[in-house]
Order: sequence, then structure tokens, then C-alpha cells
Amino acid sequence: MKLNIVTERGNREVGVLQGISGTTTISQLKSTLFDIKNKSSKFNVNRIKLSTGDRKSLEDSKCVNDYQLKENDTLLYKDLGPQIGWSTVFVAEYAGPLLLYPVFYYFAPIIYGLDRPKHSIQTVALICYSLHYLKRILETIFIHRFSHGTMPLRNLFKNCSYYWGCTIMVSYFVNHPLFTAPSQTKQLIGLTLWAVGEISNFICHYQLMNLRPPGTTERRIPRGFLFELLSCPNYTVEILAWLGFSIMTQTLTAFVFTLMGAAQMWVWAVGKHRRYRKDFPNYPKSRKILIPFLL
Repeated sequence: MKLNIVTERGNREVGVLQGISGTTTISQLKSTLFDIKNKSSKFNVNRIKLSTGDRKSLEDSKCVNDYQLKENDTLLYKDLGPQIGWSTVFVAEYAGPLLLYPVFYYFAPIIYGLDRPKHSIQTVALICYSLHYLKRILETIFIHRFSHGTMPLRNLFKNCSYYWGCTIMVSYFVNHPLFTAPSQTKQLIGLTLWAVGEISNFICHYQLMNLRPPGTTERRIPRGFLFELLSCPNYTVEILAWLGFSIMTQTLTAFVFTLMGAAQMWVWAVGKHRRYRKDFPNYPKSRKILIPFLL
């Protein structure tokens, strides 16, 4: 089989792939195209996007027959630009908060010009914040299995700006010498919600890991624990954890950070919920997106 590769705008031929069979994977097509184009050191196979007329990216693990491609069909090519590994981006964006948050705790006299004894809840908040991002880094290294190997390099700067900037915003006020601690009841409620959220989040991530065999992009319907009620309970319990942190510290910036994160996770959850229903005809209709029994 012969396939023609042209740019997405259709105004330039990129190459012609010969000897293609129905069982050839999209990843193999990209590798073949890479061999054709790799005449300069700037090109990388991870930059290649192949699509059909709808311009929806073809999945690497699927084969030519899955997309019903025929002799002399045309695929659209796009250079995605400089790429970086998902795990690299995640570690970088989570390492920032792990390093930045303690700066305001330990160097308060220099930053604020005041030196007052720390309230116990400020110390607890430091531990909770640090444990969250340490957990995320360890999950990135040992738990998460990504469906794509890379993402655009620009995402590194966008993601780091968000996490690092929000950490500075939260830590500045939580560790301020004039910080006023909430009641012990609120502290206990907040800490409990945080702990329940973090533990549940880890359980959800571990379950998701077991859904995808190592080295594959296979997707299955999640089962068990909170997945019986929700499509994305990992987001639900992460929001719960940050809500607990906000109650525990009673700072406006912590609540703002929680709200911003919840808004973004809602967008992600809606997208994943729709993909589950599209990809799996037998997907449980009773499952909600983010809030059990409601939404």
C-alpha cells in the first residue's frame, strides 16, 4: 500500500510511504516518515502529528486498518514543534512548590521584616503542602503511565508559571507573621479533609495505573472504589484535599488557588467523561463526572 503525506494545509508534499500494510501502526508510519525527513538535527519523531481530513490526531498504537486507510490515501502532516517528556514537565512543575513554599516559612524575618513565633498550624500547613507535592513527584516517577510520551515545550513554562506562582501566592500569606489561625475545630476539620483527600487521591491514581499495562496506551473502564460513582474521582478528592488545606489555614489565597484548580479539573473531567462514553458503549450511565449523585 502507498500513502501520501502532505502538510495540513495541503500545499506541500512531505513524502510518500511505500510498502505499508493494514497492520502497520501509526507509530511505525511516523518512524518511516522520520527516516525520510531526518536530514537535519532539528527534527524529532515526537514532533510528528498525522491526521486524516478531520485533522484529529491518529493514535500511535492503532494501525492502518483501524482508520480504514486505502491505497493512495492522503494523510495530513503537522510539525508540533519542540517537545518535552510529560514526566519531565510534571517533575519540574511539582519541584517548584516543594522548594518555594518553605522559603517563606524559614526566611520570614528577611521577607516580611518581622520575626514572630510560628503558629503550630503554619508548621502543619508546611508539612501538608510539601507532602502533597512530594507525593505528586513520586507518583509521576512510579505510578503514572502517560498515553503520550511528549508534550509541547511551551507547556513547561505555562505549567511551571501556574504552580510556582500559586505557591508563592499561598505561602506568602499562610506564613506571614501577622497570620491569624482559625479555631482548633476548623484546623481539625481541614486537616481531616486534607488527609482523606490525599489518601483517596493516591488510591485512585494507583487504580488508574493498573488499568494500563506497562508500555501501552490501552484504555479501559475504571472500576472499584470511587470510580463506581464518578468518572474522575481523583480530581474530586484532590479538590477535597485543597479545600481542607484552605479551611485549615483560612487564607483567601488558598481558597482562590483551590477554586482555580477546581475549575481546571472540572474542564478535564468533562472531557474525560465524554471520551469514556464515546469510547465505551457499555460505560455505566449512572456515573457522574465530579460530584457523586449530582454532577
